[in-house]
Amino acid sequence: MESDYVTTPFGRRPMTLALLLKQRRGEAIAAGTTRNKWNLFRSVCEARAGLDVTDRALTVLDALLSFYPEDELSSDKPLVVFPSNAQLSLRARGMAAATLRRHLALLVEAGLISRKDSPNGKRYVRRGREGGIDEAYGFSLAPLLARAGEIETMAARIVADRQMLRGMKEQLTICRRDIAKLISAAVEEAVPGDWQRISSMFQAILQRIPKAANLENLPPILKELEIARENIVNLLELHEKMQMPSASESQIERHIQNSHPESIIEFEAGLESGQGVTAERRAERNDQPETKPDDDSPEAQASGGERWRFAVRKRATELKSFPLTMILQACPDISDYGPGGAIGSWRDLMTAVIVVRTMLHVSPSAYEQACAVMGPENAATVIACILQRGGCIHSAGGYLRDLTRRAERGEFALGPMLMALLRAKDPPVAKLS
Repeated sequence: MESDYVTTPFGRRPMTLALLLKQRRGEAIAAGTTRNKWNLFRSVCEARAGLDVTDRALTVLDALLSFYPEDELSSDKPLVVFPSNAQLSLRARGMAAATLRRHLALLVEAGLISRKDSPNGKRYVRRGREGGIDEAYGFSLAPLLARAGEIETMAARIVADRQMLRGMKEQLTICRRDIAKLISAAVEEAVPGDWQRISSMFQAILQRIPKAANLENLPPILKELEIARENIVNLLELHEKMQMPSASESQIERHIQNSHPESIIEFEAGLESGQGVTAERRAERNDQPETKPDDDSPEAQASGGERWRFAVRKRATELKSFPLTMILQACPDISDYGPGGAIGSWRDLMTAVIVVRTMLHVSPSAYEQACAVMGPENAATVIACILQRGGCIHSAGGYLRDLTRRAERGEFALGPMLMALLRAKDPPVAKLS
């Protein structure tokens, strides 16, 4: 058994109060404490920076652990290893004797091992009559086992910080790329704005990125870049809204609301400017001739493929978008896939739809076509409705393509779909006899 009294260093090495405290702390192991030595060594390697030990010192600790006969370090068993300098040097990858002594001293100073010197300074074991160890002199691994919980906690924190820092660096890289390409696109397409000043501010932020990034100096830079990106996106979106045909006056004058709505609910939803009724049927009902583009208009002069794109853009603008709150009320399941499990903006809805689209096995081409015909917001709303009705739809991709074709013909309305989901949520009201 190991002796429980303090052992002073052999030779000229002095005894200090710090060494005394480390020995006492190393012996204070809770009863029943066990650890796999190699798992614990892996934690020591992860926590190396916090323990203030070098990689060469860890090589020596690895060699010392290899001399312990069992894989489990236990407080109920002797924890002293007693290799000779020659054998320890071999297992330490041929480390020179002087270097070996220096790194052993570092391990002792770090409180990972402690010395248990014999009367003559040699390392050996004295065994009893039955072959068991009565006394061993060498290096005790008790401090390592005593600090196992502390080391594992430190290692877990360092790993988490490293992963967080890696995630921040990835976000910063994406943000830099987004801002650079958005500015380039704005300049190429002559979007109004002081893009020279914005570019100069962007470069000034980039110059402040530290070479040795950490969790203290990187978040403020990332926050500035995210704000800059959001401001640029807002400018571009404002320009896009100003450029979009705001349901041109001629179209508004020619537009006749359906005078025979099929239900009050559909009438309240607006029927998306008479969606579900073709242009010919609207003309017949209202005794109005079907309107055609002027001969001088770009639509009239365009080729067949260009006319199709004109038609797609007109249908996308005619298809009415509903408030986000109404969509979330009708389709609450989509919120689970938003950033942080919630949706607070259209951008959050678009992000959630990307995840849901993949989950529902909707191909990218089907979704892109739906966005081109219906508009991105309406296409995202349709995906949210499909998710809400998932149990009733066998092929989400095929269903989306069918709705897209109907929207191209002007025969699809979002209102009835949303209203049906809202009605399904409300409990039936019993009629009074």
